[in-house]
Amino acid sequence: MPVATRIIPSAYYDSVTLMLVAKELLAMPGVQDAAVVMGTPANLALMRDADLLTAEAQAATPNDLVAAVLAADEDAAAAALAAIDGLLAAGKGSQTSEAGQPRPRSLRAALRQAPDANLAVISVAGRYAAREAQLALANGLHVMLFSDNVSLEEEIALKELADRQGLLCMGPDAGTAIVNGVGLGFANAVPRGPIGIVAAAGTGLQSVSSDIARRGSGVSQAIGTGGRDLSESVGGRTMLAGIAALHADPQTQVIVLVSKPPSEQVMTQVLAAAKAGDKPTVVCFLGADPGVIERAGLIPVSTLEQAAAVAVALARGEAWRAPMAACDAAALAWLPQARAEGAKLQPSQRFIHGLYSGGTFCYEAQLILQPLPDGLYSNAPVHPATAGHAAPDNAVVHGQHRVLDLGADEYTVGRLHPMLDPSVRNRAIVHAADDPTVAVLLLDVVLGYGSHPDPAGEAAQAIATAKARAAAAGRHLPVVTFVCGTEEDPQRLSQQEAKLSAAGALVTASNAQAARVAALILAGD
Repeated sequence: MPVATRIIPSAYYDSVTLMLVAKELLAMPGVQDAAVVMGTPANLALMRDADLLTAEAQAATPNDLVAAVLAADEDAAAAALAAIDGLLAAGKGSQTSEAGQPRPRSLRAALRQAPDANLAVISVAGRYAAREAQLALANGLHVMLFSDNVSLEEEIALKELADRQGLLCMGPDAGTAIVNGVGLGFANAVPRGPIGIVAAAGTGLQSVSSDIARRGSGVSQAIGTGGRDLSESVGGRTMLAGIAALHADPQTQVIVLVSKPPSEQVMTQVLAAAKAGDKPTVVCFLGADPGVIERAGLIPVSTLEQAAAVAVALARGEAWRAPMAACDAAALAWLPQARAEGAKLQPSQRFIHGLYSGGTFCYEAQLILQPLPDGLYSNAPVHPATAGHAAPDNAVVHGQHRVLDLGADEYTVGRLHPMLDPSVRNRAIVHAADDPTVAVLLLDVVLGYGSHPDPAGEAAQAIATAKARAAAAGRHLPVVTFVCGTEEDPQRLSQQEAKLSAAGALVTASNAQAARVAALILAGD
């Protein structure tokens, strides 16, 4: 099959536009693989690894746009390259706003158009992100810094500036927030209500806020801090500012804190700040010692599902211990079906294989599955001793359970995040069916404004293919999943769950429940 190349000199486009164009090319007849990138050395190396680098492409400069397609024949390749101009033009979008004004091309121009604005969402290349965030803070704007690849030193400087200005700096790498009822980044459609959230975990924030909505309550504000905020270096500056803001907010009656375990010093400060107010606070620091939290006078929970259940009970003035216990007991309702699934496994099928698009869900699943025998591998480990690397299309580590975060850097270089483009995860699902040691596939599906328009539909196709391939090899392949989202999300929760069920997956109510059901299948009797 031929590889055809086209170079457009001195033509800069942002990475999201280029990846969306590449996705459109992949959908064209006869196209087997495609890359549309700027001609940087790193991108050319990626093309070489994918067997897409031609001699012509090797001559490209970092200022050139390089497109390459692997196609069934020369006509298909030529048609794909000819479509690029139109796809790039469509990716630029309208140059005017809904009000008919020219779209601003800088922060200063945006402020002239909207002088009353008080928050800036920044999503630009990492090398420019800190500069833009500093400018926004200097102009009195709260900041949600969606961009990653911002240095630790820059993050500290930005958050120190925000402290001096009395502002919030959410991020860098803050994927989700809900401010005054408006969802930002990968947020879900959640009603307003009495529960405020501060989270150093994007999908953790999504999970808790969605579950709160599903339990009939709502969210006052949800503040994302960025994943490094609770490190000793950053000092929890955004979480501390978020706690103070929720204490001062008359709409917030209950506070929920979500994170992986902070450093010991930062945890002490955060817990003291939470206790200083008069609002009950639920603390979900996944994997942290609950005794430390309880001794600080706060309510510890061990899962994201528990965090939502307890917060809703507190907001209603109800006892909270029973809802917390009910979350842990919910998986037992699946026991008869789990035993039936486990009875169909072959002796070689010994391991759970988790393929996650949400990093927090990957972390939570590891904590739940740790007691299983045979060890557990992850590319984003709870304990560094289990760290390692596996290629996304060959993610097999023999002799262990595997729980992978497919949104980690090694899987997303040159690609969209799997919540936007599930193709890498779909290939991994199908590939797992060829591994005779895989006993259960464990998956998440994440809805929301920024996510793929039909993530369950995409996963369902891969699940059906994987099940068929396993059956052809004489094996049964159980698939356990859950959907993070609400009925008001653009993708609609009930429709997404129905698609997964139709494909033969067991659809549970939470990530913790899904991990427990997977373990029950493996345990058999």
